[in-house]
Amino acid sequence: MNPILSKIDTNTEEFAKNVEYMTEYVAKIRHIENQIRLGEERYRERATKNGKLLPRERLAHLLDPGAPFLEINSFAGYQMLGDTDGTTAGGNLIIGIGFVKGRRVLVMVWNYAIKGGTINGATQRKNLRLQQIAFQTRLPVISLSESGGGNLAGGGGAPDPWGAYDFISGGVIYCQQAELSAAGIPQITVAHGNATAGGAYQVALSDYIVLVKQQYHIFLAGPPLLKAATGEEAEHEILGGADMHATISGTGEYLAENDADGIRMAREIVDQLPPPAGKALVRDREPEEPLYPKEELMGIVPTDKQVPYDMMEVIARIVDGSKFLEFKKDFGSETVCGHCYIDGRRCAIITNNGPITPQGAIKSAQFLMLCDQSNTPMLFLHNTTGFLVGVEAEQGGQVKHGSKMIQAVANFRPPKISIVVGNSYGAGNYAMCSHSLKPVFSFSWPTARTAVMGGLQAAKVLTIVVEDRYKKRGEEVPKEVREGLAQQSEAIIAGFEHSSEAIFTSSRMMDDGLIDPRDTRHVVSFCLATIFETPHRDTVPNSFGVMRL
Repeated sequence: MNPILSKIDTNTEEFAKNVEYMTEYVAKIRHIENQIRLGEERYRERATKNGKLLPRERLAHLLDPGAPFLEINSFAGYQMLGDTDGTTAGGNLIIGIGFVKGRRVLVMVWNYAIKGGTINGATQRKNLRLQQIAFQTRLPVISLSESGGGNLAGGGGAPDPWGAYDFISGGVIYCQQAELSAAGIPQITVAHGNATAGGAYQVALSDYIVLVKQQYHIFLAGPPLLKAATGEEAEHEILGGADMHATISGTGEYLAENDADGIRMAREIVDQLPPPAGKALVRDREPEEPLYPKEELMGIVPTDKQVPYDMMEVIARIVDGSKFLEFKKDFGSETVCGHCYIDGRRCAIITNNGPITPQGAIKSAQFLMLCDQSNTPMLFLHNTTGFLVGVEAEQGGQVKHGSKMIQAVANFRPPKISIVVGNSYGAGNYAMCSHSLKPVFSFSWPTARTAVMGGLQAAKVLTIVVEDRYKKRGEEVPKEVREGLAQQSEAIIAGFEHSSEAIFTSSRMMDDGLIDPRDTRHVVSFCLATIFETPHRDTVPNSFGVMRL
């Protein structure tokens, strides 16, 4: 396996411009993340007064000091559902993968410091995504719970038009909690605050429950609703306090004195699970650093999306020793397939240097079948305008061969990781295993663009449709119509640019988050390790999940 020889001149003005764009965009990402934290920080005085830790302080108490934490969907709901400046983004949840007592776990921290941790559409979809990852990786799920329940205003001061949809999504979450338990995937919840109505079941469906004294109350109907519905009067603690549920109803197994004590108990529960799956892992070979510095990843993708670039330059800066065994190099060369190692672990890569041709689709489908046979994980690096169009491509079986590639991706059994580096348009987005084709993990670079097609192409299509209409009537297109088409084209191009841009798509959870290009190798390595551990988690399924009898 020979190393890739880089052909990039890092001293050019164009490279410097690319670096400047990427650096500014990464700074924008960090600014938005900081805005979310500022939204949490505003609650500090009130939290301290009530003897509570802030959500991210709870997270810090839970995780092993110094161990990595991969946050997922941090931008969910950004500038949506009433968020204007980023301070209420994140779906009122902090989710990610970290380590507790040396074991890799999925963590969900309810961000009660933002809108009381109320539930909106972004919260539901983020919760469902966490469960999907849990099913795929078999990671234990730890929830630090405190939620104000459903946000009846929909997050924006008006009734939520998707309210009924999100209500049904809540039922899917409960269903999947039961299925996770039956699948042998433990769920541990520290109940820090209130859980009313449907929120009560989210706690009660967990396998292990830690209740925090004087903070936690769980009931189907709180005192006001109980009085309104039945006339019965009851105090919070008697109706649904932590002490009552620990000693009378048996809803919780452990009773904690405060936040920190509850999190300590959760860590102890994790320590009773089977030994860390990572102990069973041996790398396929000793890791090698790439030959080229990761900082150069900042300058490879041009600021002009019409300018081509070579994805081999990206591969050379993320794979071990910059070594890559390319598959069918001279057949369908716009599509690149090959084997490599990343941080000492086997991996295969499919990426693009242009549209996917019939030959590229054939090659990819064959390569996917070979990697399925050898149980080799696949990393998809998106950089395509989609499937090639035209008479030659159509007669060459583009639809038929493209369907083969999509079918191979959809039915590929080894784990799939997807990173949108540049353009990801049309059905090429599906063929390259976007979120809709169910990769285990999916991330985007700041330069990612995801859409049905490019804005320029969309504008041209609509212009041609109007021109053809006049042509069929044997008429010239009037001047005022042409001027209107020009204005329409500008608006379409601007609209496509806005709606395909990385932050816009990530806020709508079309990926698992935005990453700094320099972190690509580290993120992929972390994901590969998570994936390879999956068969060694050692918990076992049963028929109905764990119930409180």
